[in-house]
Amino acid sequence: MADSNELKLDFTLKELTVSCPAEDDVPGSSSTVKLRDNRLVCVEYPAVINSVPKMLETLGGEQGVSKTFAHPNRRLELRFRPQDPFCHSLCGNRFPSSNLLLRVRRRVRKKDPKDAEIHMDVIGVIGTTYKFQGLADFQCLAVHSEGGKDMSLYDKIILRKTENQEFFEQPMPFFLPPAIFSRLDSPVDYFYRPDIHQKSVTALQMPLNKKNFIGLNRARRPHNAIFVSFSDATVPSECLEPARLNWARVCLKESDKEAEEHLKKMFESRPIWSRNAVKANINIHPDKLKLLLPVFAYYMVTGPWRSLWVRLGFDPRKSAESKKYQILDFRIRCSTKHGYSLSDMPVKAKRSALNYSLPITFNKAGPQPASVMDLPAQEGPSSSRDTTPITYQLKESSYIFREGMLPPHRQMFYQLCDLDVESIKEVIEQNCGNEQICNERDGWCVVGTTDKLRDMISAMIKKVIREQKPAMPELPKRTRRKGANLKSSVRDVDAEEPEEEDGENEEDDDDEFQPSEGSENEMETEILDYM
Repeated sequence: MADSNELKLDFTLKELTVSCPAEDDVPGSSSTVKLRDNRLVCVEYPAVINSVPKMLETLGGEQGVSKTFAHPNRRLELRFRPQDPFCHSLCGNRFPSSNLLLRVRRRVRKKDPKDAEIHMDVIGVIGTTYKFQGLADFQCLAVHSEGGKDMSLYDKIILRKTENQEFFEQPMPFFLPPAIFSRLDSPVDYFYRPDIHQKSVTALQMPLNKKNFIGLNRARRPHNAIFVSFSDATVPSECLEPARLNWARVCLKESDKEAEEHLKKMFESRPIWSRNAVKANINIHPDKLKLLLPVFAYYMVTGPWRSLWVRLGFDPRKSAESKKYQILDFRIRCSTKHGYSLSDMPVKAKRSALNYSLPITFNKAGPQPASVMDLPAQEGPSSSRDTTPITYQLKESSYIFREGMLPPHRQMFYQLCDLDVESIKEVIEQNCGNEQICNERDGWCVVGTTDKLRDMISAMIKKVIREQKPAMPELPKRTRRKGANLKSSVRDVDAEEPEEEDGENEEDDDDEFQPSEGSENEMETEILDYM
């Protein structure tokens, strides 16, 4: 029963030779095969392959290829010398495809060449193809040339085992690898033209082609957001006219108009919002949200409302009611005293320096024609299929904190009104009605409130983690040992001692957490979206 439902394809194979007319069919040239639903990935390898294992090693192995395939925007890296740390990678772009992988076998009788038999089998459908279209770029070899002879330096500069002091004091030829290779791996039209901002007569007489011009800085993004610092005397009351025009240009669908009206009501009911809070309360594409936010709000760069969007015309420094909208830069503290170590962090990092990728490893190829596999199936007039609507909304936990929950990221930017804990609200409102001065660090709150709130949230997170994890075994009391390699183990032992016995541990642990006055992570990322 299952075989009858399988798709079948009819293929006709023709031999085009000088001796054989093109219009004549070769006997045994047609075959009917079953179409298997095996999804395959094709890599157009830019070299002759003699060994498949060595070829996979240059691509990072099956694990490396699978990891690259899991990220649609990543390029496939190829290193012809995978064991050489100085080998510059060749990157392949990812393209959608709808090809078939066929295995064709043709058997011909020696006595009668016209008596041929073809066996054809479809291995699967190739939905993704990696093509290496760029240049191999520069290659750097750790080689020293002297007296007409080349001497390899790999054994002298690469540490393969623990070495003694003599290894580092041995004489070495002068070798410096390049700090960076070419930023581009594909040829571009580049002309030595003057700066676009140059006001000389030559620059005015010669029109510049912005498409091929390479400037010192990237072009400013036309999002037209207004940035305000805590020290600025006034705040803007109206948005920039280009911001209004940019939004009118992209506001074409009915859903866009509904999102505009919804965001307007949000700022009327609450004058200050974080971007995560906006994303959790409105369903709109992130690129369109970048154009819509500057229409209704300006961006605070410094002060207790930094990294927040404030309604145009509203100055939170003049109203004590704005205290509940202040920002709290909270970062999860990492210590065995809190029930976990760095390797056992309950919340994974959003970004990791260990997984850093160079800009050339991201696929920036132009749009490709739609694949046949991506086209929707044809349906009759009587049949209709509801497409699943795309949602861009974030979860509530992205901006709200409640007792008994873990933050989704190690660093969070909470507004005080989104800290849904009664004990925290009592600390925030301890000077309610007596606010006099708006401090740049603590805003309308009592001085030191932000530090106290961080301690309270850390204690709540510590309680949740210790409830979820089994009881940690008791460790012996610390012993004084010499040697830098034992410092980490001694610190772990100290953290597990009872707090009553060593009151200084609490202060030492607090010294490990140094919150910044500004936020270098999310805030700068958001600012760069508008620069």
